[in-house]
Amino acid sequence: MTNMRLLLVEDESGISGFLKEGLEEESFAVDVAYDGKQGLQMAMDNIENYDLILLDWMLPGVSGIDICKSIHKENKDVPIIFITAKDTSDDAVHAFESGATDFMRKPFSFEELLARIRVLLRTKSTQQDSLVYEEIVLNTDAHTVTKKGNPIELTQKEFALLEYLLRNEGKVCRRTRIIEKIWDVHFDKDTSVIDVYINSLRKKLGALGAKSFIKTLRGVGYKVE
Repeated sequence: MTNMRLLLVEDESGISGFLKEGLEEESFAVDVAYDGKQGLQMAMDNIENYDLILLDWMLPGVSGIDICKSIHKENKDVPIIFITAKDTSDDAVHAFESGATDFMRKPFSFEELLARIRVLLRTKSTQQDSLVYEEIVLNTDAHTVTKKGNPIELTQKEFALLEYLLRNEGKVCRRTRIIEKIWDVHFDKDTSVIDVYINSLRKKLGALGAKSFIKTLRGVGYKVE
């Protein structure tokens, strides 16, 4: 499975810094927004890249509830955990009705938050452990790729890249987003490394007679259709 990327929207620097450091030590990639406006922008711009979102309620600019509603309208599959000082049952109900998946009251233990994150991501991943495109079957649980039952040997990055493309079948996968998702780096200029892996994927898939289904959109990215 590809690296898990989380978005943390939290305006208290002490909390955001602590959570980012702890989650990165657990091998998550974490992007942080420090106010509601920035959080909403980052979520909407990269909605396909985030595996889970941690969201404070009381944020400057745009409230966590409004961000949650916007995210849920755009992508109902991404789990959203509220981490908030709001502590009534009515608050929790309001959060869930707005699209939240879970609700944690401050203060909370990092171990409990981590456990809830892992449960949600495990549930999400097991909902679709096999991706099928014509005669190609990618199994994320067994970490295998086959064509008509014949195994196709891929490197870890090739597997992650193929999984990302198949999960976004029919959508344009922009080069910068592929770099952020698969390589966990942020840059806009040199994304030529992707070409090397795409060419290798095409060669390995073609060796077993699979027709080329990864379309190049020159200057933009790639698309499976």
